[in-house]
Amino acid sequence: MSSRPSAVVFDVNETLSDMAPMAQRFADVGAPEHLAKLWFATVLRDGFALAAARPQQPFAKLAAGALRTLLSSLDLGRDLDAAIDHIMTGFSQLPVHADVADGARSLRDAGQRLVTLSNGASQVADQLLTRAGVRDCFDLLLSVEDAAAWKPAREAYEYAAGACGAALTDMMLVAVHPWDIHGAGRVGMETVWINRTGAPYPDYFTPPGHTVPSLTDLAVRLA
Repeated sequence: MSSRPSAVVFDVNETLSDMAPMAQRFADVGAPEHLAKLWFATVLRDGFALAAARPQQPFAKLAAGALRTLLSSLDLGRDLDAAIDHIMTGFSQLPVHADVADGARSLRDAGQRLVTLSNGASQVADQLLTRAGVRDCFDLLLSVEDAAAWKPAREAYEYAAGACGAALTDMMLVAVHPWDIHGAGRVGMETVWINRTGAPYPDYFTPPGHTVPSLTDLAVRLA
């Protein structure tokens, strides 16, 4: 594993943020908790489709639209618009995973340059990291809203490289999503898959260069 990449680039949603509380947000409005995972998967699917077919759309617009589709046929405990607002508010107030704060500080203290690259808005990442007390650990908060396409399209990673003033081959992408690892690996980035659940890696994607169970473990390895 490279000891000093030009930048360690983190995915945000699910990689840094803990989305487990979203299940309760669905339950609050009278929807089944399992819809939380289906909703997020739907947002990603539609985002990938629009990135491929053009024009791409902001994450928040897709998230609210997918909620309207999923919830419209349910007998909810509140008005549909109020239910959507309650769930979207929950998404903007998520905590980070338990390993993130210590891992980010350890990486920063070791001299690593930390950057985020999200398919969501950069202000969501800013709020997430600020709440966790680690905003100062990150040099840049990047969003594909300023790029030509969502990850895992090549243009997203090229945008990050340009923003960092670095070559893709000198950068490291850290994510929990195999599709993100695949995209970054295909453009020459070093890749680290955070596997917190012990799940197998899909054999149809480009494999990660390295696999770690947590961000703190990554910090130890890079140190």
